Amino acid sequence: MAAEPTTAADLCALSALDMADLVRRRKVSPVDLIQAQLDRIEAFEPQINAFQLVRPEAALREAAELASRSRLADLPLAGVSVAIKDNVAVAGEPTRLGSAATSRAPAVADDNLVARLRAAGCVVIGKTQLPELAIWPFTEPVAFGATRNPWNPRHTAGGSTGGGGAAVVAGMAALALGSDGGGSLRIPAACCGAFGFKPGRGLVPVAGGGPEHWFGLTEFGPIARTVADAAMMLDVLTGRTIYHNPQPVEQPIRIAFSDRHPLPGASASARVRIELDDVAAMLRNSGHSLVKESPPYPLTLGLRFNARWLGGIAQDAAGLDIDAVEPRTRQMVKLGRFFASRTRPASADPFGRKMARWFASYDAFISPTLTRGADLIGAWDGVGWARTMLGVANQIYTPPWNLAGLPAASVPFGHDDDGLPIGMQLVGPAGSEGRLLSLAAQIERLRPWPPLAPVA
Repeated sequence: MAAEPTTAADLCALSALDMADLVRRRKVSPVDLIQAQLDRIEAFEPQINAFQLVRPEAALREAAELASRSRLADLPLAGVSVAIKDNVAVAGEPTRLGSAATSRAPAVADDNLVARLRAAGCVVIGKTQLPELAIWPFTEPVAFGATRNPWNPRHTAGGSTGGGGAAVVAGMAALALGSDGGGSLRIPAACCGAFGFKPGRGLVPVAGGGPEHWFGLTEFGPIARTVADAAMMLDVLTGRTIYHNPQPVEQPIRIAFSDRHPLPGASASARVRIELDDVAAMLRNSGHSLVKESPPYPLTLGLRFNARWLGGIAQDAAGLDIDAVEPRTRQMVKLGRFFASRTRPASADPFGRKMARWFASYDAFISPTLTRGADLIGAWDGVGWARTMLGVANQIYTPPWNLAGLPAASVPFGHDDDGLPIGMQLVGPAGSEGRLLSLAAQIERLRPWPPLAPVA
């Protein structure tokens, strides 16, 4: 049961589940809760730029409608604010995809994922920034400006769900819905000090109603301040009731860990390697079996991922005015058209079967999420697509698990030498979402992280 907050700032720092508990018990009105979030957006959004748009009038109307209901007991996320990545449709609002080339016309209806969140009691507070067409692990769209990290606004919030990660850790939204085609939930979670969860292939419906996105690389999921919040949101998105209330793992499990990067020549910073060893030692002291071993990453892993990534970008750009997209994107779209007609879905790639055999020996795998803390804003300004792609690929540990279609998460664990958050990536075999959430809950309990960034 949630403690009753004494200030609006206290209210915004609560977990989503505590917010919902207060609303269901009518200790806090959903109108007051959403107004507190809107006031926080007014205070912090000018320096963070997390939102593509904010819905103050609409959100307050939705909160008032919720408050008028005679029964709230069946709403697991009653009154909870959710920020929607701007590649997912929200009725009455445009879907801009981070691009000046997209239409300003409002969406006619909510996406199915948004409808599920509303049915659980969520209030859509706004739509969040992303890099153009969700391409990059930094959120700096030319048309709409950079999203900044609430820990240090000189640094990126990550990407491509950068606006969602920043909004959650700045206390401007309790939950964020995003997509992950190569790390786009896990990377901003790592940069911002949040929990991000990419479900395994096919567990959560693809936004837009299609059978797949980016040739099966992309999954949709939550960014949250706590593991339990993300688990409840995963239940809502999947239409199930099996992931909420994850408990720390009680029985010993077999965990592999490694700082070896998926690409030859790339490596993690000394600080990140220290934190990885610390999380392994902590879990070993809790009774788990920890083995330092790397997955057998193939040398062609990058090429196999990139064919689907580029092909997917070209599919997303179909119908857009190619002259209106960013120059870097334009080059990628032209190359992606070549791959789009020659590429099979990620589910057909043998890497997934190879990882299934490897995970027969392990219940989970831990690696860093990134080689270091968040980049400075503008680090990739004016750099061509190939150099940018190679540069960011050497920083991220996330793409293999999109190709394999396996569940993966990023949990905050420690800070780099500049005081920015470090994230640890948890990966499991197919169907292990519940175990990964429990492992994350155990890490959260053993090494709690702050609910909000200090700057916020």
